[in-house]
Amino acid sequence: MIGRERETHELERLYDSGRAELVAVYGRRRVGKTYLVDETFSSRITFRHAGLSPADEQSGGLLRAQLEHFRNSLELQGMGECETPKSWLDAFFLLEKLLQSLDDGSRQVVFLDELPWLDTPKSGFLRAFEGFWNTWGCHRKNLMVIVCGSANSWVQDRLLNNRGGLYGRVTYEIKLSPFTLRECEEFYEDRHVAMSRYDVAQSYMVFGGIPYYMGYLEPGKSLAQNIDAAFFVKGAKLRGEFDRLFDSVFVNPDAVKSIVRLLYTRNAGFTRREIVEKLGLSDGGRLSRNLNALIASDFVVKYAPFGLGKREAHYKLVDPFCLFYLHFLDGGTRANARFWQQNATSQPVATWRGYAFENVCFNHVSQIKAALGISGVITESSAWSKRTDDSDGAQIDLLISRNDNVVNMCEAKFYSGEFAVSKDYYRTLLRRQDLLAGEVSPKMSVHSTLVTTFGLVQNKYSGVFSNVITLDDLFA
Repeated sequence: MIGRERETHELERLYDSGRAELVAVYGRRRVGKTYLVDETFSSRITFRHAGLSPADEQSGGLLRAQLEHFRNSLELQGMGECETPKSWLDAFFLLEKLLQSLDDGSRQVVFLDELPWLDTPKSGFLRAFEGFWNTWGCHRKNLMVIVCGSANSWVQDRLLNNRGGLYGRVTYEIKLSPFTLRECEEFYEDRHVAMSRYDVAQSYMVFGGIPYYMGYLEPGKSLAQNIDAAFFVKGAKLRGEFDRLFDSVFVNPDAVKSIVRLLYTRNAGFTRREIVEKLGLSDGGRLSRNLNALIASDFVVKYAPFGLGKREAHYKLVDPFCLFYLHFLDGGTRANARFWQQNATSQPVATWRGYAFENVCFNHVSQIKAALGISGVITESSAWSKRTDDSDGAQIDLLISRNDNVVNMCEAKFYSGEFAVSKDYYRTLLRRQDLLAGEVSPKMSVHSTLVTTFGLVQNKYSGVFSNVITLDDLFA
């Protein structure tokens, strides 16, 4: 298994804890939650079950179908023939009986995948699960229940932050995030997909470090060919994935997609007040749940722009897959099956790469900190602009404000060779430094930091940068 060392270690530790464990594994769709559990425990799973997608809920009978499916899982895994339970209370009673019949004193792992899908309206599922765990499961020292879900708003509201019978019952939670650049590289090497780090970075801008999407890349094809096959040819596998991402896990997916589309339009993001005003939404609990779920799924980050308080916190879209889809595919169809191969070197695509690389940096701040030698320093990261319209070019791609009285003003430049500082760009950087220096405390110093692909050409202007971080550093 590529990556996931920390998560695997934690699951193994919990397996050996000698206590009853209720573990929640959550993260965005396609990030590899099921694969993590399967690969970690392999043949050690005593009982497993996955909920049915509620996509056809309007046709009626979903509760009945879920219960029949649960009965089938019971029968296949040792229960023998039994009647379909009439309720979830009956279903979990049958599960208790099955586990008791199989109990030889060793660890029993119960894996309930896509748990939010089981909680259909008026089904009584959550109350039955409460009863199963509180009355029976938590008292069995050899029981480990692992629940997974892509509907992160449900996982957070109904499970992790439950104020009823499941309050404080989850013994451990694991949030699974997309692969880093280094993990992407290891994944491609394992799949024999030959790719330079320059191209791995570009693939990250498209597929966002999501293993499921990356699995579509074929050995022997160029990155451009693979992108065309995934998005632009007739019947491309990922052509409709943007809608599937949200339709399968949100009760009101259209509202969530409208938020994502709005956030896409401004690199620095929007405040909650701006989101409400621009989309005409109610500023209430539903908006909070949707925003929190987007954050939990790594689609969005919430940050306070430098110099502003928490009340001015911005929501910024950082999911590379969504950003790529909205830029090139949303709102229309591209008939050209070789679009990427024919446009990979065009100016519009080059401009997009520049913005996309800023996002790569935003998602790899820990690697940037390591390259700066400040991994142990407390920091806050944000974007920043002196003016809303940024008319004088004062926008800063990434600011790292440190509690050792330094602010790293990071410039992200995605180039096919070494980056050279021109006279005009040198003056722009000095102007940005002056603007930023006027906003920070006199005791803080501003360090201009270049994050680029292959380094910096040494000339009479290159000294404007105090630090240079390369693509290799982002793969650390």
